[in-house]
Amino acid sequence: MDRLTGFPHLRQDFTASLVVFLVALPLCVGVAVASGVPAELGLITGIVGGLVTGLMRGSSLQVSGPAAGLTVLVLEAVRTFGLPALGVIVLTTGLLQLAMGALRLGRWFRAISVSVVEGMLAGIGLVLIAGQLYAAAGIDAPASGTAKMAGIPRLLADAVSTPAALTSLAVGAATIALLMVWSRLPKRVRALPGALAAVALATVVSLVFDLPVETVQVQGLLDAVQMPALSEFGGLASTGLLGTVAAFTLIASAESLFSAAAVDRLHDGPRTRYDKELMAQGTGNTVCGLLGALPMTAVIVRSSANVQAGARTRASRVLHGLWLLLFAALFPSALGLIPLPALAGILIHAGWKLIPLRSLVALWREHRGEALILVVTAVSIVTVNMFEGVLTGLALSVAKAAWDASHIRLEVVDSSGDQVRARLSGNATFLRLPKILDSLEALPKDRPIALDLSGLHHLDHACRTALESWAERHSSSGTEPVRLTRSDVVTAAS
Repeated sequence: MDRLTGFPHLRQDFTASLVVFLVALPLCVGVAVASGVPAELGLITGIVGGLVTGLMRGSSLQVSGPAAGLTVLVLEAVRTFGLPALGVIVLTTGLLQLAMGALRLGRWFRAISVSVVEGMLAGIGLVLIAGQLYAAAGIDAPASGTAKMAGIPRLLADAVSTPAALTSLAVGAATIALLMVWSRLPKRVRALPGALAAVALATVVSLVFDLPVETVQVQGLLDAVQMPALSEFGGLASTGLLGTVAAFTLIASAESLFSAAAVDRLHDGPRTRYDKELMAQGTGNTVCGLLGALPMTAVIVRSSANVQAGARTRASRVLHGLWLLLFAALFPSALGLIPLPALAGILIHAGWKLIPLRSLVALWREHRGEALILVVTAVSIVTVNMFEGVLTGLALSVAKAAWDASHIRLEVVDSSGDQVRARLSGNATFLRLPKILDSLEALPKDRPIALDLSGLHHLDHACRTALESWAERHSSSGTEPVRLTRSDVVTAAS
């Protein structure tokens, strides 16, 4: 039958699409609620990720939709610029991604330090966990990441003394506990995605026992669509809005392309074409922006579920978008039954998985500089904001790369005769100039010196000038002149 339809893998893709739909449904709703926007906007982004991005070439099995990694940034953007501006931000992000893909810049995102990306995700995870603890207790969260962290003890104390807050927090805690033990349950039970099972169980318990917990606010799929007005585009003249767009573009693109690399390791099918995948993400975000929905990225949780469920072609992710559309159109009132603390529990669990504790320990043992970049990036995101935190990580990464690239070594080849023969090798840059000068000043001053520069791969202007000055000082001290070989690199004073 499959062959007659022209889709030889239709059965596998159909089954996989149902699994991905069940995984994506609670996450789409949870990410939207945590981002401070109507739940339907998360579903719209999931639908676009399936029906639009899913049809495009790039990564064949990667699934796109709203991601927990952008939750904190979206929440900050909505609080600062308002919900109507979200469409402009996402639309501009999509257009930038399209331009970068057309300019074949997609592959360059792989050059971003993994430590910066992991630090970014860790910082997002920490802020997400802190913010969702307040949501789990049904209490409004402070605006800044630092205030969220500092207020957790008071939050727990207030929750214990307030029956409604304690009940809400208990529902969230039970959701997290179920997600933690889900992977240890029998395989037949695990056929149902843990997040969906946790939400369904919390919903049933809340209804049966009439628990005093807040539920998702429903306004209908079409009512949630807010196409950006022309007046909102005037905000692009604001430096703050442009900075937010830059942060959206960088984070969404990097997360999608890093996810693509991870998904490629999970299957033996066609490899990702990064520039095309960036254009696919840009197309999806452009459509989401026109609809006023959440930004999208490729999501590793849904993508890995898609691969593990046996998907073979793009049809599985397109079908998962269709199932999301049918659910949102036919059963919108079902969203209004979902307890908010259950969604908060799902996102706390998702935020915890964004923090690479195990890899951080291994990284500290082997590459402490990279571990430091990861930690500083995460802390900067928590204490300052997302954009500046990422910029701090990138700046540290560039500085570390420059430092590592400027290895220099001064070796005394022969000092037994009447002449001292020494050799400089490596990269002579201003970063290592103090070390170079200290090593040169430590050479004997009572004999002629022949300094061989043939081992230098790079010699910048600062080091060239310093070597010439050192040669002049040594030559004027009453001894024979310093001879610097490889005259095409530097000329010594005679």
